[in-house]
Amino acid sequence: MTRKLPTVADLQACKGQRQLTMLRYFSLEEAAAAEAAEIDIASVPDEILFHPEYRNAAPSVFSMTGQTHTECGSPDAYLRWCNQALERGADALYCSGSLATVEMLAREYVPIVGHVGLVPARATWTGGFRAVGKTADTAMRLYQEVKAYESAGAFAIELEVVPEEVATEISKRVNILIWSMGAGSGCDAQYLFSNDILGYTEGRIPRHAKVYRDFRAEYDRLQDERIAAFREFVADVQDRSFPQSEHVVKMEPNELEAFKEQLDAKS
Repeated sequence: MTRKLPTVADLQACKGQRQLTMLRYFSLEEAAAAEAAEIDIASVPDEILFHPEYRNAAPSVFSMTGQTHTECGSPDAYLRWCNQALERGADALYCSGSLATVEMLAREYVPIVGHVGLVPARATWTGGFRAVGKTADTAMRLYQEVKAYESAGAFAIELEVVPEEVATEISKRVNILIWSMGAGSGCDAQYLFSNDILGYTEGRIPRHAKVYRDFRAEYDRLQDERIAAFREFVADVQDRSFPQSEHVVKMEPNELEAFKEQLDAKS
């Protein structure tokens, strides 16, 4: 049975029924693999999501893109960008901007996903790149922030690097969808980056990620093969073993003789 592209309402109906799967991926090849694997949701760089072949690769993956609060400019500018993104195939938009911006976008019927917990673009306010909500007071602030996003009209939030127990309790008490990145299994979706899953992350792999394949070793092997092939090409050119007869076009002998005669006449 062919999957259909889910709507926001379809995702909301899954709350408390089943956990969804979510990826951040970076190429059309990864998009096609996500489609084949029946991934539910994807966060996609806009240059990939807006590619004319994207929906051929991932026709039934609920796909969002977005900008951080440092990129989006004024609320009006961000609204224009969001509307253009929806027209070009986005199913939802990520926004780490203010709640006032979220509310304005939601009033214009833009499906908005917020971000709570360790928000990289706002990490300086929560103590840097570390877990958020490990005390009762900070956990309560997380709950209040999630409720504020819900009140502002966002339909989902990414909850990043938050104690599992805190995320579970929050998720049980709100209607907004909670997408877990390092926040445990008590949320509505599990979210990982494709580069972590496939093992080609540069630098340290986050604690919350799981590596399923070693693409880095394969990429290194392929690079070694590229270099070897290029070196063989250089050697073949230098010793004149390339090109050979099968690589070139030949002229009929009589035409060649006629050509030479014409050249000699011009000399």
